[in-house]
Amino acid sequence: MATVNFSVPEDVKEAFNQEFSNENKSAVLTRLMKRAIEEKKLKRRRARAIDAILELREQQTPVSKQMIQEAREEYRK
Repeated sequence: MATVNFSVPEDVKEAFNQEFSNENKSAVLTRLMKRAIEEKKLKRRRARAIDAILELREQQTPVSKQMIQEAREEYRK
């Protein structure tokens, strides 16, 4: 297992120690780091998805509200 060394503000350290006084702090930090990693990956996936959608939108011909309404009405029949 690896050891990490981070500097944090004293008030954060004190609050962390108080909130997690009865827990294994290494386990808590591991869980928080894993969550941060997953959030970062999710953010990256979302950004790629948005980029892909925007790229598709650039390739499509715009349609009017009238055309959309007509398509909806036709689909409902």
